[in-house]
Amino acid sequence: MINHPSPNFDDRPPQTPIDMLVLHYTGMQTGQEALERLCDPEAKVSAHYLIEEDGRIFQLVEENKRAWHAGVSHWRAHTNINARSIGVEIVNPGHDWGYRPFPEVQIQSVITLCQDILSRHPIEPRNVVGHSDVAPTRKTDPGELFPWQRLAQNKIGLWPFPTKANQTTLQDYGYDISDPDATMTAYRRHFEPASFA
Repeated sequence: MINHPSPNFDDRPPQTPIDMLVLHYTGMQTGQEALERLCDPEAKVSAHYLIEEDGRIFQLVEENKRAWHAGVSHWRAHTNINARSIGVEIVNPGHDWGYRPFPEVQIQSVITLCQDILSRHPIEPRNVVGHSDVAPTRKTDPGELFPWQRLAQNKIGLWPFPTKANQTTLQDYGYDISDPDATMTAYRRHFEPASFA
């Protein structure tokens, strides 16, 4: 673990549990570029952790503080996702810069870090989500190449989706269904990635 403090954080609201884990991809050309942006006070964005493609893990914000990673978001009727979550940025150029599979060494670090986080916080499997799950109209990360099934096999998150997906079951699960098409696409990225092949 490499300590690399970001100035972009504030206090969590009192009495707010840490009960979510939100996984992102960086969506920038390099990990260094992403690290610099997450630590730039003018950018006003951050995450608790960043995981490089070579598996190195950087801690940017202490877990007891609120990092600024989720933006306008919604999950299980909560809208201030930053207040109740740990955010992990995973270096990948993303859909704008040449989206590609996540290297094995990086996924091993993702699994190790997530298991460590889950050992400290009461986060239910269905509250381990991607950025696109909580912001389906704005975000596509970590995307259809992210190995959600593999994480679930390591007791991180839930796989497969527990029932037939429709607007009612997606809403019951936690999704915001105000834009049904965007919600279904986010669901498919997470639970039916082969549909993007």
